[in-house]
Amino acid sequence: MPDARTAGRFGRLSWLWLTLLVLVIDQASKVYFDSALQMYQQVVIIPDYFSWTLAYNTGAAFSFLADSAGWQRWLFALIAVVVSAVLVVWLKRLGRDDTWLAIALALILGGALGNLYDRIAYGHVIDFILVHWQNRWYFPAFNFADSAICVGAVMLALDMFKSKKSGEPVHD
Repeated sequence: MPDARTAGRFGRLSWLWLTLLVLVIDQASKVYFDSALQMYQQVVIIPDYFSWTLAYNTGAAFSFLADSAGWQRWLFALIAVVVSAVLVVWLKRLGRDDTWLAIALALILGGALGNLYDRIAYGHVIDFILVHWQNRWYFPAFNFADSAICVGAVMLALDMFKSKKSGEPVHD
């Protein structure tokens, strides 16, 4: 007989709706900003702090390997496919009590798939959010998918701390 904590045959795959929502919002926002802005054009939203812009990233986070000859596109696409498969399996194996973790994995998966689509379809990831301080400091431009990945990663970290504190085993 299954343990009372298990979520049934499909685990927590019902949270894939959140993955789909992240993917749709991410792609819709990228299509909008790609058509509404010129490359590196800034539309100030909060002076000295926040702007919309348009930038293409052929690398990974913080433009890592962006200056490479193009092979990085396929490397990062392969990594995204492998990570996405692992996340789906992990989500499927979660128990009924693992809602926080399921949300975290669904957010990361949605972000990974959003950026994977860009990489395959366009050869680069479309970024449009620019956080800055006056004209002195600029955080690298990012997008909705990146935000979902970061929020999911923070949730994963918090889940690990919560699990260790409460004496529960850390999730596999």
